[in-house]
Amino acid sequence: MKVGVSLPFFMTVQRSLRMLETTLISAIALVFIIEGILPFVFPNAWKRMMTAAVQASEKELRIMGLVSITIGMVVLMFLSK
Repeated sequence: MKVGVSLPFFMTVQRSLRMLETTLISAIALVFIIEGILPFVFPNAWKRMMTAAVQASEKELRIMGLVSITIGMVVLMFLSK
């Protein structure tokens, strides 16, 4: 009886992890790009928006975060089909 994991299986897992790592790094890079567009193109509007965010209540910030998470998840669900 052979004990252990076969080499092809290990290579497949390793390739999948490498692809996941690349995808994750690409997603983080896209976040930086998208986050940088507004202050680069519209710096005054970005300042006003940041001022409003600082003055917002904790509840309002949590709601904005929840809405953002929900929109992101819905988009990912549609893209994965």
